[in-house]
Amino acid sequence: MRTLTAALTALALTLGVATVAPAFGDRAPEFTHHDQRDWFNSAPLSLREDLRGQVVLIDFWTYSCWNCYRSFPWLKQVEAKFAGQPFTVVGVHTPEFEHEKIHANIKQHIEKFGLEHPVMVDNDYSYWRRMNNRYWPAFYLIDKKGRIRANYIGETHTGQRQAIKIEKQIAKLLAEKA
Repeated sequence: MRTLTAALTALALTLGVATVAPAFGDRAPEFTHHDQRDWFNSAPLSLREDLRGQVVLIDFWTYSCWNCYRSFPWLKQVEAKFAGQPFTVVGVHTPEFEHEKIHANIKQHIEKFGLEHPVMVDNDYSYWRRMNNRYWPAFYLIDKKGRIRANYIGETHTGQRQAIKIEKQIAKLLAEKA
């Protein structure tokens, strides 16, 4: 079944449509934007090159989504908790509304929220579709080998059950060999 899922995902990506979600254990799709203007706080990143050997938490968000920005204090705490370890948060800003596509607005909100991790602008929903994502916020955990290991939907707060579960999963993935 996993082979069929991988084959269908590869076909969908080749055709430019993602109708099949990558399954847990599948390689995470490579980031879709490689132009510096579509990245904040970082040069364009590659999961297979720049982030290889790291645990990556991908955060799908958009700046008008209050559920998204209410999770930022927890997200910053997670970054601090795992600082110095092979762990990286990558935000994927995928707009819900037209005004959220304006780079100056995105930059202003990144500064307003005090986000320091890399943020990829996904105005065309290409990475959203590759991940077959449907929600804001949504968090995906990628292991050191680049495989999707978990996803979580909805806002998170320090001490909340979902937040604790994500943090435990991060620690578990960090303990695994690359």
